[in-house]
Amino acid sequence: MKAKIIVTPKKAVLDPQGKTVQNALEQMGYKGIGAVHVGKYLEIDLPGADAEVWRSQIDGACHKILSNPVIEDYRFVIE
Repeated sequence: MKAKIIVTPKKAVLDPQGKTVQNALEQMGYKGIGAVHVGKYLEIDLPGADAEVWRSQIDGACHKILSNPVIEDYRFVIE
């Protein structure tokens, strides 16, 4: 099994990295690009076959160490 985690800045938080990427894309000729948000993507290999056993542990890890819940949102799937 594998946990796939995506961490992104909250919508209300300024994302200077995303703005820089957006400006660079427009300068390179990619017109009409909307807001860009730069985040993190993590994959964690999990032993066993019971996703429910891992769901609360992965949620806790995301909340405590893998994201900053004040300025970031996260979501994950276990496959």
